[in-house]
Amino acid sequence: MTRVKDELQRQVDGRRQALTALSHRVHEANEIRFEERRSSELVASALAGAGFEVEHGVCGLETAFVATAGTGPLTIGICAEYDALPGIGHACGHNIIAAAAAGAGMALAHVADELGVTVRVLGTPAEESGGGKILMLDRGAFDGVHAAMMVHPSPEERPHADCLAVAHFRVHYRGREAHASAYPERGVNAADALTVAQVAIGLLRQHFEPYDQVHGIVTKGGEAPNIVPAHTTARFYVRARDLQALERLRARVDRCFEAGALATGATVTQEEESPPYSEFTPDPEIGDLYRRNAEALGRTFPDLPPRKGGSTDMANVSLRMPAIHPMIHIEAKGASNHQPEFTAACVTASADRAVRDGALAMAMTVADLATVGSVRDRLLAGSTDHSRRH
Repeated sequence: MTRVKDELQRQVDGRRQALTALSHRVHEANEIRFEERRSSELVASALAGAGFEVEHGVCGLETAFVATAGTGPLTIGICAEYDALPGIGHACGHNIIAAAAAGAGMALAHVADELGVTVRVLGTPAEESGGGKILMLDRGAFDGVHAAMMVHPSPEERPHADCLAVAHFRVHYRGREAHASAYPERGVNAADALTVAQVAIGLLRQHFEPYDQVHGIVTKGGEAPNIVPAHTTARFYVRARDLQALERLRARVDRCFEAGALATGATVTQEEESPPYSEFTPDPEIGDLYRRNAEALGRTFPDLPPRKGGSTDMANVSLRMPAIHPMIHIEAKGASNHQPEFTAACVTASADRAVRDGALAMAMTVADLATVGSVRDRLLAGSTDHSRRH
């Protein structure tokens, strides 16, 4: 095992400059969900150049791919994300995720047959509210995968992300235009409908269950102050502890939107942006192996209080198979994910180190999964406990 891990380190370090360049190019491409054409091609081409067999446009998704190396019976999926956030760029560090996933896959390709594994790097678009992994999961891209993993940059090193379930959707109100001064009685104010809904949601917060959250933005409020708005649109996220709690909260929030329509006479429709993201169920044994490998590389995991927040479509993967989603620290000078300062931090020396360490820690963890008999046997057999939970 020491020899294999030494070889993995040689492979990752030998590609360190190229992996850093890949991270920076994806960061510069700055493409939002389902539009990651250049980013997807950059990552897929790097894997093809390392000998992977790459299938583009899988599952009916233009910017998704599956890259495969090795022929062993144990199949491990490594997920690459590469979508940016609108307006703020790579403020969640998906460029680091993509490069680390590629680096882990490339290193493992050299020892895959020796370890008896098949390495499947999955290019997963639209994590930021599009649900790319859920679509790929439902359409077969993860079929045959025994365990899946990825690393995610953060201002804190954590062995796993304690995520919330989330629904992403748009709300549309339709009213009727009128001159706001001369003939206001002829109008039906769609903006007022949205205002009523937002007030109702604000009052509902007193009665939220623990971890319930609602946040949204108005994307269209009207055309001009002297025209009664006939069409308003908003984007909302509703989050909760798990899918069951999410269903309960969503029903209550929907009634708030209906109240806005009832009060004003507008009509309301909703449009789902993605399937619901679930809560995350990390595999503790794989998580412990990752942590030991990361610590061997000099990463430290401070004793931090739980932080239950954020959401990821990787969570849905974790309900189908053993999976991990550790958070890897980058120095962001006090900034956190989804801030512009974090965007800048994702192409610094600290971020570049996270690419290397994340790739190597994942590769070493896969080597452990392949060689620790009890873990390998469990994964090949399928985790009875895991499947029974869901």
